[in-house]
Amino acid sequence: MPGFQLHPDQKDQFHADGYFVVDQLLDAEEVDLLRNIARADQEIEQRAASRGDGEGGAIKLVVSNDLPDDVYTAIVRSRRIVHTMEALLDGEVYHYHHKMILKQPLVGGAWAWHQDYGYWYNNGCLFPLLASCMIAIDRATKHNGCLQVVKGSHRIGRIDHGPVGDQTGADQEHVAAALERLELVHCELEPGAAIFFHCNLLHRSDQNKSLDPRWAFICCYNAARNDPYKDSRHPRYSFLETWADERVREIGRRQWAQIRGN
Repeated sequence: MPGFQLHPDQKDQFHADGYFVVDQLLDAEEVDLLRNIARADQEIEQRAASRGDGEGGAIKLVVSNDLPDDVYTAIVRSRRIVHTMEALLDGEVYHYHHKMILKQPLVGGAWAWHQDYGYWYNNGCLFPLLASCMIAIDRATKHNGCLQVVKGSHRIGRIDHGPVGDQTGADQEHVAAALERLELVHCELEPGAAIFFHCNLLHRSDQNKSLDPRWAFICCYNAARNDPYKDSRHPRYSFLETWADERVREIGRRQWAQIRGN
């Protein structure tokens, strides 16, 4: 829904539960443009990295720190997301990075239980003042490996993390204790729906053993006042120019026309 504005109840839910869901953050045309462009994007296939999940599978993803003039950047810069993040994190934010998660039918791997701050902390971010917006490109269900969250687990604080396959996962003793005490939620989403979530929220996803793809686009933001104290694989603070929501459709249409050779 272009023009989405955060409701006070959603901000309260973010602080209480660590996340909230927005139906139709992108409208039907916007998510169709994003899906079509991403599926046709040869750079995604070329740059996709594979990370073993420790369960016999591997997940593919593409991570980017750059903001060129494309549909991905238009979403990252869109007012509906940036202003929401600034309200949730109580101040100016900047683009930390964005990524495409590629869960292909039958072969898409799992993500181990983790907190994003479990490893972003090691990038020089002193405080857990980061959050992400995950947008469903395809319908996300239990069958194709939708996101799972432990409701309220962000209030635990940062848990120690270590290697899980080629990934970084949270200490299993703490995860087990959290699951005994807190609610596990499977976040099934329609295309265009989004989850805004805190960097300390415990989350994972199962392997995709269905015949349906489950791609997702994730925009990650850091508070400007949490500028990392050292360089890392993700950028330190720089001003993030915010664009009108309408730019998603405008740039997406242009990019898709170029791809089709029109």
